Amino acid sequence: MAGGWTRDGAVQDQIDDTVMDAVLAARATMPSGDSEPWCVVCGDDIPEGRREAIPGVKTCVTCQSGRDRPAAGLFNRRGSKDSQLR
Repeated sequence: MAGGWTRDGAVQDQIDDTVMDAVLAARATMPSGDSEPWCVVCGDDIPEGRREAIPGVKTCVTCQSGRDRPAAGLFNRRGSKDSQLR
């Protein structure tokens, strides 16, 4: 259903473009090149399977998991507007 001057499917096109932009941005931040044999953070060995699966990997799974975890307190878990205004 289109509204106003838009054609049918225009909203879905915007959604698709937004998703594609997010995918391309995520791919741009992925590592590339030669993988490190040891983790640059803790010094543990990086398994061969991980180095083959992710070209250019520099960290072990444990250290990367810590980096990928969002910082605490960034999300408003309460539903009231009062908590958003503080």
